[in-house]
Amino acid sequence: MAPLTVSPADEKRVKGLGFLSNKGTDNFSARVITVNGKITVAQHRCIADAAEKFGNGNITFTSRLTIEVPGIPYEKIDEFRAFIAKEGLETGGTGPLVRPVVSCKGTTCQYGLLDTFALSEEIHQRFYKGYRTVKLPHKFKIAVGGCPNNCVKPDINDLGIIGQRIPQFDAEKCRGCKKCVIASNCPMKASQVVDGVLTIDKSVCNNCGRCVEKCPFGAMDEGIYGYRIHVGGRWGKKVAQGRPLSKIFTDKEEALSVVEKAILLFREQGQPGERFADTINRLGFENVEAQLLSDDLLARKDQIIAD
Repeated sequence: MAPLTVSPADEKRVKGLGFLSNKGTDNFSARVITVNGKITVAQHRCIADAAEKFGNGNITFTSRLTIEVPGIPYEKIDEFRAFIAKEGLETGGTGPLVRPVVSCKGTTCQYGLLDTFALSEEIHQRFYKGYRTVKLPHKFKIAVGGCPNNCVKPDINDLGIIGQRIPQFDAEKCRGCKKCVIASNCPMKASQVVDGVLTIDKSVCNNCGRCVEKCPFGAMDEGIYGYRIHVGGRWGKKVAQGRPLSKIFTDKEEALSVVEKAILLFREQGQPGERFADTINRLGFENVEAQLLSDDLLARKDQIIAD
């Protein structure tokens, strides 16, 4: 085996650019950011050409919907970055920072309750790129799921957003059918007819919205779209399931402000080397939730980032 020539300092430098060392070699895997798990045909073609031109001809995919091109020699890294930049692509996604966003295909999925691609791209621009120079105690991962099916596992990310459709029941139109189409088709078994009227157990209902517009008598024709936010999830050596905030947000800007407040809270109150789940456990969930639902963190944004 040929001796390695890339110094540890140079290896660390290019890791910050999104190039991960290929074990036992002077070659690297380029981590190409897909923004929201969606790329154009032209970008796909560009990555394939770059893999042949600079790498070993292979392309791999990460669990967080980024693309890696392995086998790139250290001296070709700058050329690779310039080559893919022609199609608006860039590398990155490493370090104690806001990480690239993971999104399900809720935009096109039959169960999707929000435009996941658009929301993820907005989060990417505002918080992945907008906070790119803001160092955090550890990595901060965000996932956007279009519905409570949780395909991208939002609740095991540092922060997860889940699309909601909150059913609005009109009891006056309910006829208490013996075979209620709402109750019989509820996937969570949260609905049942009691004393001649439909009841919904809010502690069981996950706001999947599948009951909306299903009642033939119009008792469930309305459903309010919203965002449920989980905080403190983690996957890896020590798994933690995120907890949902008590409020379901019906305004996108309000939901995005919570994302920003969570990042600011982690920046200010997290300890070096701990994940957001650990910060929440140390501070107490109720304390963290109170801060995320108030505006104090945003009011002190410039100070928190500067410190």
